[in-house]
This record gives sequence, C-alpha cells and structure tokens, in this order.
Amino acid sequence: MSDAPPILRAQDLSRSYHDGARELTVLRGVSMQVQARERVAIIGPSGSGKSTLLGLLAGLDVPSSGWVEIDGQNLAQLSPSALAAFRGAHIGFVFQSFRLLPYATALENVSIPLELQGQRDVQTRSREALQRVGLDQRLHHRPAQLSGGEQQRVAIARALVAQPRLVFADEPTGNLDGAHAEHIRDMLFTAAAEHGAALIVVTHDPQLAECCDRVIRLDAGQLLDPGGGVSAGNVAQ
Repeated sequence: MSDAPPILRAQDLSRSYHDGARELTVLRGVSMQVQARERVAIIGPSGSGKSTLLGLLAGLDVPSSGWVEIDGQNLAQLSPSALAAFRGAHIGFVFQSFRLLPYATALENVSIPLELQGQRDVQTRSREALQRVGLDQRLHHRPAQLSGGEQQRVAIARALVAQPRLVFADEPTGNLDGAHAEHIRDMLFTAAAEHGAALIVVTHDPQLAECCDRVIRLDAGQLLDPGGGVSAGNVAQ
C-alpha cells in the first residue's frame, strides 16, 4: 500500500431514516480508507446498505453521524453549492440505471460535467471520451437509440471526462447480460486506470469484485471485515 495520504477516508458513518415514529438504521459505524488508484469492491446481500454507503462516500447523501473526507477535504464543511462544485471536479459516478438525459445526444450527455465546471474545449474532450469507449460513431444518438451496453459506455465516458481522481459505480453491470457485462467491466477498469482514478464499485457480480484490489463486505449495515476488507482473490460467494 502507498505511503501517500488516502484519496478517501470515512469514519464512523451511520445513516438512519424516519418512517413515521419509527427510526430505521441502514448503516452503522462504517470506517474505511481508499488509496489513490486503488480499486475497491463493496459487496453484500440486498438491503445490506451498499448503495447507501456509496451515496454517502460520494457526497450524494448526508450521514446521520460520522464524516467523509476526499482528497483532504471534509465534505461536511462544504456548503451545498461548494459540495456540488467539489463533486464535479473530483468525483465521477456511474449509475446502474445509466441516468442519461433522454432528450440529449451521447455527446451532449458526456459534455455536462465539463459545461458545469466552465471548462474549455468541451466538444473536443467529450468526443475523445466517447472515442475511448468505442462510441465515436454514435455521438449524435439519443439514449433511446442506443443499446443498454452503449448507454452504460456513455455513462462511463461522462463519469471520466473531467478526469476525476475518484470514480464510484453502483452496480454498473446489473442491467446487462453476461457478454455485455464483461465488456463493460473491462472498459470501466481500463478507463479508470488510464485516467489514474481510484474506483469504488458496489456489485453483486463476483467477476467484477475479483478484478478489484480489495473487497469490503457489508451485512445489515455493518462491515464484516472491520480491518478494511480482504484481497479480491479471497472473495467467497
């Protein structure tokens, strides 16, 4: 493991929701670190808190207690607008459901992170990002004109176009069949490596987990490996 400071640190993360008078705790006291360029899988049964944890780590949700630090910045210290700007500059996110704007072309969808940051050469950089995922012939197609695998490739290009240091992926192969899932899995890891980004993936896919450097197991909202996870070669299904 590198002696450099971790790209991500989380300490004692908990998340509870209120259902009427009842409090439902989804996540309990989760602490973890991720190094720059490291690839980490988060696994566990449905309802174990995986997606909740990913949302907290990415700053898409606010913990009930605990804190998250990315690249030395405590997310709780940022205003909502500053947090949105920080996410745009440091974080990429790949969703299981793609989350593409239906009325926008592939090129326009990929351009969004750069436009929000006021970057220059938006069109050129977006074209290059789509070319890297093999979609240079589909630039002007809208999501409805693309297959599921192609839509996920657009989502990968969008997540990486701003060259974030940290990429989150929530079940990136969950909506794809075996052959397409393997292709997307390879493409996601290759693209993240080319950009020098750390990758944190929530998955039920054992092959995807085995591609990672480390696996973190959750069950009932708690870490089963409090020491920080096990090597991917020891994943047991």
